[in-house]
Amino acid sequence: MKVLLLEDDLALSDILNDYLVDKGYEVTLCTKGEDALENLIESIYDFAILDVNTPTMSGLDVLKYIRNDYKSQTPIIIITAYQDTKHLKTAFELGSDDYIKKPFDLEELEQRINKLCRYFSLGKIDEMKIDDNISFLPSESLVIINGKKIRVAQKEKEILKYFITHSNRVISSDELLQNIWQYDEQPTDATIRVYIKNLREILGKEKIETIRGIGYKFEQK
Repeated sequence: MKVLLLEDDLALSDILNDYLVDKGYEVTLCTKGEDALENLIESIYDFAILDVNTPTMSGLDVLKYIRNDYKSQTPIIIITAYQDTKHLKTAFELGSDDYIKKPFDLEELEQRINKLCRYFSLGKIDEMKIDDNISFLPSESLVIINGKKIRVAQKEKEILKYFITHSNRVISSDELLQNIWQYDEQPTDATIRVYIKNLREILGKEKIETIRGIGYKFEQK
């Protein structure tokens, strides 16, 4: 999995980078908020770890920009040396998914990451249940309907996985663009509609509702 780490404390960034690499993650290490923001805009990451107190642009500023301006739903863990609840409240209001106060043990970070992976179904997932008769195996790009296996294309797989992990809420086309496509390869709305059409043909039209002028809603029991 791809991880972005924003941490300007060189000693701590080395420790966290080594830990994440040892765990098998592909890490992009940033010491400046501007670099972290640029990477999060231009590339796709499974999750990011952002330090609050970084030079020029803080981790909270990065979080604010990617959530509000770029509609990115990349899972975010905020880390900070601040012990007050003001920064914690601000982080969650801006869209942080978790929050760790320094100093912390690597064991705590591991548990936070594991929780994030479970919640967002990150990494290799053996099976994602859509309903009683339909399952999805992302690692094999397979939808299984009443025992019948149907292979889906790469982008259809990514869209379906995103729909399942964000089911029963409206997802705009912009949100899909920001979280599935690279910054320099974004498709037209017509292309997205083709992928949605293909998924409907596999799953049934009722599974993906079009919310006119807004986006789509994936229905999951």
